[in-house]
Amino acid sequence: MKYIFFGGGQSEFAQIILDGLKNAGWEPLASIRDARQELDIPYLKSLEADIFIVASFAKILKKEIIDIPKYGVIGVHPSLLPKYRGASPIQSVLLADEKETGTALFLIDEKIDHGLILSKVKCPMSNSDTYETLLKKLAELSANLILDTLPKYLSGELKPQAQDEQEATYTKKFVTEDGFADLQKDNPKDIWLKIRALNPEPGVYTILELKNGKIMRLKLLSADFQDEKLVLQKVQPEGKKPMSYKEFLNGYQKILI
Repeated sequence: MKYIFFGGGQSEFAQIILDGLKNAGWEPLASIRDARQELDIPYLKSLEADIFIVASFAKILKKEIIDIPKYGVIGVHPSLLPKYRGASPIQSVLLADEKETGTALFLIDEKIDHGLILSKVKCPMSNSDTYETLLKKLAELSANLILDTLPKYLSGELKPQAQDEQEATYTKKFVTEDGFADLQKDNPKDIWLKIRALNPEPGVYTILELKNGKIMRLKLLSADFQDEKLVLQKVQPEGKKPMSYKEFLNGYQKILI
């Protein structure tokens, strides 16, 4: 199995997958972890890889790169493609309160998450799942799916299937403003979903007014949803360490409006 691995250097998703492949004895010919670097085409060709594997690599590969390996470039996407294409599939399934998600292997082409599907596997979701727990589950599933799928693909036993474009949905990259929650006006369940989906990045926060006229930015780190009510568990006042919500109320209640 001669492959080159492309995965974002700061990506836990990519690292878990690469570790899983290595633990199974699948050592890559090379590991490209910095999406900012210019890819050395003569070098990539010289390695004579059968296949490239791409996971959480923040760079769209040009056709001249895609055409290098004999069997193409395999993308790993943590959703049940064609649903939730794009930058934030894990966050988006949590925000949508889905009951299951999954991961997919597909042949990368020049469009985003568009190519022929090799295989998919489903992953049930629970109310305790957060971005961080789901990322780890899906990364481990992805590593196992690669180990199971690629030998079948390379032997010709498995035939890639086109995605149903009518079923395609798209996700966006979340920014700081998406993490704002109004504890007085927003739907409690929506805030709970947001806390599960958007921590640690870009993070979820609210703004509180203080008796001295100033405002406080309060990060909302974890919560439960019980009897249609939001139950905050852990928060972090600006400039302070994380603490339980009970500790926060005990320490700050006198200065809050």
